[in-house]
Amino acid sequence: MSYKKNVVIGVTGGIAAYKSADLVSRLVKNNINVDVIMTESATKFISPLTFESLTHNKVIVDMFESPKFWEIEHIALAEKADVFAIVPATANIIGKIANGIADDMLTTTIMATNAKVVIAPAMNTNMYQNMLFQENLNKLKSIGYFIIEPEDGRLACGTFGKGKLAKIDDIEKKILELLRMEKNDYDGITILVTAGPTVEPVDPVRYITNRSSGKMGFEIAKAAKSRGANVILISGPTNIDDPIDIEIIHVNTALEMYNEVMKFKGKVDIFIGAAAVADYRPEIYETNKIKKNDDDLVLKLVRNPDILYEFGKEKGNTFLVGFAAETENLIESAKDKIIKKNLDLIVANDVLREGAGFSGDTNIVSIIDKNMSVKEYPLMSKTDVAHVILDEIKNLFIR
Repeated sequence: MSYKKNVVIGVTGGIAAYKSADLVSRLVKNNINVDVIMTESATKFISPLTFESLTHNKVIVDMFESPKFWEIEHIALAEKADVFAIVPATANIIGKIANGIADDMLTTTIMATNAKVVIAPAMNTNMYQNMLFQENLNKLKSIGYFIIEPEDGRLACGTFGKGKLAKIDDIEKKILELLRMEKNDYDGITILVTAGPTVEPVDPVRYITNRSSGKMGFEIAKAAKSRGANVILISGPTNIDDPIDIEIIHVNTALEMYNEVMKFKGKVDIFIGAAAVADYRPEIYETNKIKKNDDDLVLKLVRNPDILYEFGKEKGNTFLVGFAAETENLIESAKDKIIKKNLDLIVANDVLREGAGFSGDTNIVSIIDKNMSVKEYPLMSKTDVAHVILDEIKNLFIR
């Protein structure tokens, strides 16, 4: 089973061409296959070898170069693309597309595609404001192309104004959103997600925690948002930037997370507990640093509240999803948690399996529902796992 999406990136001859390498790298890390088409002028700003190294695919520049495979290359890429994005898009390329000119590989391919098209203009501010250019841009908008408006800022020509390429974060977000546009199935649904580790302080400089990176919970929150949900994310400490357009509540300890979660009882449709919450905390917090001496140090630990268990006791109509990160007896342990915590669904993974650990960008999961039906999934990006989880929830919760 393949979950890979295909994106074609067109790169044109503007000073912002180097930024497209960052975009391509991010898409590849999201387990997306990326093909790059460059105009001849783009190669003056950045080498095709850069993109070939990032994508492991041949970069297309010359329309009349002998094809690597026996297929009409511009048609093959046009049909392959789920999303076609031109980053950066110069006034020249926008004018050509708007007026039906197809005289190089990029314009010929985009003319042949039925994919969703993203255009990210970047140019001198006077060029951007020119009436002829605006007519061309509006023509592309009218036929359904998605325009990522440029920003105000200092431009390469030394002037200040609108024309600077939009943030790569925003362009990436739009592409990922379009890849899943057909799934707007969570519109009107409120989802609470917990993510990351908790930290339990021992003294002012030491604490107890675990290896959770928070990536899985963050991907679930972003995936749910992209599918129309109203998302609240409660996260322990991570190194991940806050997602765009998602309400996020930052906590440190298990008790703090427990208190925040309980505020949403009866107020959310779905609660997905993806956080790795510490089971224990030190009974006594030392206000001063514990000094090292010749004796062993003994810490007495006390139980933290089990957030999912407490929530599940009186969950009402909330659909409750838990996680089981195990090192042995994976399915049996996960099934026990379904019963004990009154879960509707649980996502289980063996953290000792290669590709399924805490800090990576991939995961290997089994999903078990309250009828004890088990579905096993192969190695996937955590982005794809997030959507698989949402698909399973939809089948059971959203009618």
